This record gives sequence, C-alpha cells and structure tokens, in this order.
Amino acid sequence: MSVVKVVEIMAGSPTSWEDAAQKAVAEAAKTLHNIRSFYIKEHHASVENGKITEYRITGKLAFELDHGAK
Repeated sequence: MSVVKVVEIMAGSPTSWEDAAQKAVAEAAKTLHNIRSFYIKEHHASVENGKITEYRITGKLAFELDHGAK
C-alpha cells in the first residue's frame, strides 16, 4: 500500500509562473523523493513602476512516502 503526503510550498521567478513552478519542484526534489504531482493553488506577481518584477506561486506538492525496511 502506498501513502502519499501533500505539502504546501511557495516559489518565485523573475521570468514566469511556469519557471517559478519548475524551481519549486526542482528545489523540493533535492530533499523529497517520489514526487508524484504539483498543483498550483495560487499565483501572484510583484509590480514596480507598472511592470511585473517577480512571478510567485503557491502550490501543493504530493509525494509518496518511502516504505520502511523490513
């Protein structure tokens, strides 16, 4: 039986929301194994002088828990 855990993470990018999502998953993958999906819950942007300076996302990352050694 597999067990999946869901955590909420946030990330930002000066380029795009897609890049922010890619960075979030890549960073999470450094310490989490068996990542199964990433759902973007919210997206926001920082604006200065009428231009977007940072794209930010909040998302839910689902990963399968490792099975204990028997």
